Amino acid sequence: MTHSLYLYLIGQDLMKCTAFATADEYQLENLCHDLISSGYNEITDLPRDNRWSSLWLGTVTAFISHLHREGSVVFWNVEDKTMKNIMRILERHEIQAYEVALVHWENEEINYRISEGHSKLHRGQILLNFDLEPNESILEKFAFSNALSLSVKLAIWEVSLDCFVNSIQSIPEMLKAGKRVKISRSEVMQKIGELFALRHRINLSSDLLMTPDFYWDRENLEQLYDKTCQYLNINRRVKVINEKLQHCTELTDLMRNHLSEKHGLRLEWMIVILITIEVLFELGRVIF
Repeated sequence: MTHSLYLYLIGQDLMKCTAFATADEYQLENLCHDLISSGYNEITDLPRDNRWSSLWLGTVTAFISHLHREGSVVFWNVEDKTMKNIMRILERHEIQAYEVALVHWENEEINYRISEGHSKLHRGQILLNFDLEPNESILEKFAFSNALSLSVKLAIWEVSLDCFVNSIQSIPEMLKAGKRVKISRSEVMQKIGELFALRHRINLSSDLLMTPDFYWDRENLEQLYDKTCQYLNINRRVKVINEKLQHCTELTDLMRNHLSEKHGLRLEWMIVILITIEVLFELGRVIF
């Protein structure tokens, strides 16, 4: 099962929230032990209905999410030194880690500050209500972080799909020109497997297509989550990536059918040759 890690630090007037997707998932239990041994203490008085717990160290508060199935981390106004230290801890517990350059290239940053009135996303900036109780403020940060973690995870999948498209982009042109497609049956099946694995992650193993159950009875948190998702264009991006996936699926189906036809034609010729040989033997036996 995959998980998300959320880190927070309350500080000055204008602060920065940064999200990274570092791996397919984290080994949560071992990660929790490692963070605790590094000085984090678990907060126990937060909701458990989405199966997530929280840890904190000094002024830094961290959330380990059992609900979200992605290995991502969101830092709220954390110093670069502390951020790098946390990332080093994460590296020891990542499953299918992503390339470091990709992790930092596809990050998400958004400014935030403490203000009066209800918490909201306004003109690309998060405004947090300073009148809230600490636990209520943590839950609102969780809603914002939830959307940010989906965005960075989707960005990684978008790159993966672009790489897949690049790997097969020459095939349509070869078919159009009537050239022989030099690809084996096993390679086609591998491409189909890659495509379906990516499709599964996006549409079945993530919260991209529907609002998590955690928000059903928390309307104010759901609004913060939805508004942030809208700002990050998550729904539109998911629609675009699924359209690309559909086109790639059609192409891989075409490749598979093409190879099946070639295989069937080869079998037909083999049968014709065998029949011809048998006929020649029979003729030879009659004549001689």
